[in-house]
Amino acid sequence: MITIAVFIHSVSRLYSYFKLTRKACPIKQIGKRIWITLEYAIFQKSIFRNRIAGVMHAMVFWGFLVILAGSLEMVIDGLAGTEHALSFLGIGYKLLMALGDLSAYFIALFIVIFIIRRCCLDIPRLHGKELKKKNHQDAYLALSLILILMITLIGMNIFLVATQPVLAGKYPISEKLAPLFMSLPVSARHFLYEFNWWAHILLIFAFANILPYSKHFHIFMSIPNVFLGRLDVLGKIHNMECITREVKIMMNPDTAYAAGVEQPVERFGILDAEDASWKNYLDSLTCTQCGRCSSVCPANLTGKELSPRKLFIDLRARMKEKGKHLIKDKDYSDGKALVGDYITLPEIWACTTCNACAKECPLSINHPSFIIDMRRYLVMEKGAAPAELNAIFANIENNGAPWQYSKDDRLEWTK
Repeated sequence: MITIAVFIHSVSRLYSYFKLTRKACPIKQIGKRIWITLEYAIFQKSIFRNRIAGVMHAMVFWGFLVILAGSLEMVIDGLAGTEHALSFLGIGYKLLMALGDLSAYFIALFIVIFIIRRCCLDIPRLHGKELKKKNHQDAYLALSLILILMITLIGMNIFLVATQPVLAGKYPISEKLAPLFMSLPVSARHFLYEFNWWAHILLIFAFANILPYSKHFHIFMSIPNVFLGRLDVLGKIHNMECITREVKIMMNPDTAYAAGVEQPVERFGILDAEDASWKNYLDSLTCTQCGRCSSVCPANLTGKELSPRKLFIDLRARMKEKGKHLIKDKDYSDGKALVGDYITLPEIWACTTCNACAKECPLSINHPSFIIDMRRYLVMEKGAAPAELNAIFANIENNGAPWQYSKDDRLEWTK
C-alpha cells in the first residue's frame, strides 16, 4: 500500500505539471490511432530499422508484457494469501508461465548485452555531449535493476521446481537447471524460493517508484504517446489558433467591429515550459534518450549545436525546476526561461525542419513542431530572427517575394 501511495503521489505531481501546459491538437480518428499504436508501439515496427538492436529491444519489450502478467499474479498472491491465483486459466496459465520463464532468460541475456554496448562499445548516439553524468547513471541503474529482477525471477522459478517437482512442464529452462540444486535440503530450497520471491516483488515496487523520475518512464508513457501522436504528414505546420481566430474576426464584417470580451494576452509560441503543449510535455516524459533523432539530424552531423534529443531533456528538466513553484503561484518567475537559458538560439535556428528526427523516432515524438513554436516566440514577440530571415521578411513586405528586387526588375538578369 505504501508503494501504491508513493506511486500515486509521483504520478499526481506529473499530472499537476500537465495542467500548467497549453492544449494541443484535438484527438480524432481513434480507429487509425489504434492501428498505429499496434503497429509501432506493440509490434515495434520502427525499432527494426536497426535489426540487431531492434530485435533485442523488441524481445525485451514483449517479454516484459508477459512477465507483467506473472507479476500481477504475485501481487494477488501476496495480498490475498493465495498460491498461483491465475491457475484457473488452465492451459493458458501453463503457456503464460512457460513464456515468462523463457522471457526471463532472454531479457537477462539482452540486458547484459545492452550494458556491454554502453560501457565498452563506442556508439556515438549513446554518448552525446548533451548527456550528463546523471543521464548515464540513470541508464545503468535502470538496466541493473531490470537484470536483478530477471535473476530473482529465474531463481524463483528454479527453486519452485526444485521444491515442487510436480510443477515441471511449466518452466522449460528452469526445470532443466533445478536438478542442480536437488542435493540441498528441502528447507534450504524453500528458503531460497521465498528469498527470490520477496526480492523480486520488492524490486518491482522499488522500480515502479523510480520510473517516474527516470528516462525509463517510457515503459509506461510510450504506448499513450504513440496513440496520441500527430497523424498529419511530417512537415505540416499548424496554424496558431489565436492568430486564426483574429483573422476570422477581421474577415467577418459582422464581428470585425463588435465589442469583444476582454481576454488575457496570449503569448505567441513557446518561451518557457508552461507555454509548451501537453503533447510537448508528454514527449519529454516519453523520450528514451536513445539518440536516434540526433544520429540522423543533418545539423547535428555537420557540427551545429542542435541535438534534437537535448530539446526534450531540457523541457523535462525545466518543468521539474519551475513547475513545482507554478503550482503554488501561477505568476512565479525565477528570471530564467526554457528559451535562452536551457535551449540556446543557435540550437533553435540550426534546425532545417527536414523532419529526419521525427521520422526516426520510434515513439512518435515530433521535434520540428516544438522548434517552430520556439521560433514563433522569437520572431513574433522578440523580433529576434537571424539577419538573413529579417531580410527575407522585409523583401516579402516590400516586394511581395523573398527576393530584394521589385516585380518589374526580376527578369533583368536574363538580358
